[in-house]
Order: sequence, then C-alpha cells, then structure tokens
Amino acid sequence: MAEKSKPQRVYQAWKGSNRFFCGGRLIFGPDVASLFMSALLIMGPAIAFCIRIYTKITSKKTMHPVHWYPVLIVGFILTLLDITFLFLTSARDPGIVPKNSKPPETEEAYDLNTPSMEWINGRTPHLKLPRTKDVIVNDHTVKVKYCDTCLLYRPPRASHCSICNNCVQRFDHHCPWVGQCIGLRNYRFFFMFTSTSTILCIYVFVFSWINILKEYDDSLIRAISKDILSDFLIVYCFVAVWFVGGLTVFHFYLICTNQTTYENFRYRYDKKENPYSRGMIRNLGEVFLSKIPPSMNDFRAFMHEDEQIVVGSATPNLTGANIISSKDIEMRSKLVEDSAISLPEILRNLDYDGVEEKSKEGEEARVSFDDFFPAEEERRESVHISTLREEINAEMSTSKQTTTQV
Repeated sequence: MAEKSKPQRVYQAWKGSNRFFCGGRLIFGPDVASLFMSALLIMGPAIAFCIRIYTKITSKKTMHPVHWYPVLIVGFILTLLDITFLFLTSARDPGIVPKNSKPPETEEAYDLNTPSMEWINGRTPHLKLPRTKDVIVNDHTVKVKYCDTCLLYRPPRASHCSICNNCVQRFDHHCPWVGQCIGLRNYRFFFMFTSTSTILCIYVFVFSWINILKEYDDSLIRAISKDILSDFLIVYCFVAVWFVGGLTVFHFYLICTNQTTYENFRYRYDKKENPYSRGMIRNLGEVFLSKIPPSMNDFRAFMHEDEQIVVGSATPNLTGANIISSKDIEMRSKLVEDSAISLPEILRNLDYDGVEEKSKEGEEARVSFDDFFPAEEERRESVHISTLREEINAEMSTSKQTTTQV
C-alpha cells in the first residue's frame, strides 16, 4: 500500500513571491538580500562610531573620560533599535489578503462577450465580473477593484504588489531597502525605522564634530586631518540624513493627513475629500496607538486534501484544442447513425490509428480542469458535437458532388 504524501503547510504551497524562513514563522519579500545591505549600511558606521568613542574613553589624553560613557551607551541603544525596527518591518506579514482559488460568487456577475471581463485564460468564459464595485467608507462611496491574479475584490486601500505578487491591505509601497511591502501591519515599524535612522545619523554627526573640536588646539584643519574616522562619519551621516530624514518628514506628513504613498503619488485626494482622514491627532493615534490587526493568513497551518489537489492542478490548459481522439471518432459514428446517413466508403477506410496515438500523447501532456469545472466540460462537449456535425455535413456534401461528377 502506497504511503500517503505528507500534508503541506500553507507557506509551502504559497503562490506569491515571498520567501519564508523558520518554518513559515518569518515572511520576507523576494528581494530579501537587500535587507542585509541595509543592515550593513547602518551597522558599519555605527560600530565604527562606538569603537572611536571607546578609544577616546581609554585614551590617557582624554579629560573626564567618564563623560563619554553615556555617549557610547546611547549610540549602542540607537543602533540596536534601528536594526530591530528594520527586522520587524521586513520579517512580518505586511497585511497580505489571502488569494481565492476561484472567482467570488456574486449576484452582479453577468454574461457578456467582453474579453476584459473573462476569468484567467478563458477557464470560465460564462462567468463575467464587474471590474469595480462601490463600497461605503465613512459615508463616502469608494470604488474597489477586482484583482485578476488573486481572484477577489480588493478591500478599500488595498493594492496588488507586482513584486511580491500579493494584494496588501492599506498598501503604501514596496520598499527595496527592507525587501518587503509596507502595508497595514508593518507601516508603524517602517516609520520607526526611518525616524530612528534619522536620529542616529544626527547623533553620530554631532558627536563626531564634538570629538574633533575637543582635539582642536590652534588649527581646526590640523585637528580634522588627524581624525580620519570622524571625518568619514561626518561626511557619511551628512549624506545619509538627507535621504532618511526626507523619508521621515514625508511619511510624517502622510500620517497626519491619513494618506499612503500610493494614494499620494496618484493624487487621489487632490480634488476630493479624503474619506479616511479624521483629523491630525486621531490620524497619529491610528498609526501609533491602535492595535495591529492579526494576520489574515496562518502560514504554518496544514492544507486540506482538496486544497492540495487544487494547488497541484490549477495550471491553465495551454495545449491545442484541435486534436482528434478516438472519442471524436466514436462521436462521428454515433452522429451518422442518429442522422441515418451512410458514411461514404472513402471516409470509412480512413486510417485513424496515427491520429489516435498523437491524441493520446496530447491528452497525457495537458492538464485538465474538467474535474473542477463540470459545467465547462458539458459546454465543450456540446460545442464539440456541433462542430463534428458540421464537419460530417461538409464531408457528405463533398462526397455527393464527387459522385455526381463521376
């Protein structure tokens, strides 16, 4: 007796581009490698600064070395906080909306021959869904779009990230520096990461200058030339603070107005009222004081048997449809018998063996959806029968013309 296959967990069969670690406990974006680059850009200068302060403390020339201990401790704490917020931003579910295995059932679905409204690859050509629908948010009408990839109507403020291949709640942007989408569940940590980086840059910049000025005797140029490490930290932090500081100021403005980067770049609320803004104080409280909602996905949960079958088989049927099989030949004979028309001898003597072999090869190579969509199978059969009927009629008329000429 064959052993049953080990059941898969949700993260093992996930259709997005995410990278999972520690058995699905940590979820990163596909560009997770950039996280290590960002960590290096933070930790490198910060560690160099701490080493420089420590050498100053241990130096015999330093007057009152005990005064530099708080500088060293605060620098270490700021660095640790910055790396922690970076990891919390990158390693958690940003608010991914679970994908559907089939389109939603809705009363608004209707039957129109509009290619833009058909489901993926024409698997269900009778099912048409409106591209948008209206929902009410704080007494305002908001349009939500249908996602062809996730097969769902996106929640308000959600958008599909093409990099992670997921719909994300309150989608802000995909950040290449943290290698993750920024959304409902990690936006708070992202802002704390940028603001802590800004404070760290300013802190290192200021105390590097103080360190140089303490060595200043008669010439500032000579003092600068003596401390190369402090010079490097001053230049590095001056450049970096414009980037992280600009991000912090911009996102603080977005928080106060209750916008996302995605909405701001698309000028969503330039000509109409923002239905989500509740005043600056409440907007700040919504981001920093509200409870972070739980994830909509249990990535470590085991999948049910039927879900595993769908995941394993849900690939589009891309093989050609013009394949003649033994089933087609039987249909031809049955149709001829039903219509009481005798098949000409030239058609009866046709050799279908080669065609049958090619048909079997084609049928083995393609993946069928008939088990999941029986209505589609019936439609195909009916179309196929009518096509065969037309072919037989055409063959019969050609045969009659040949007989008349003879």
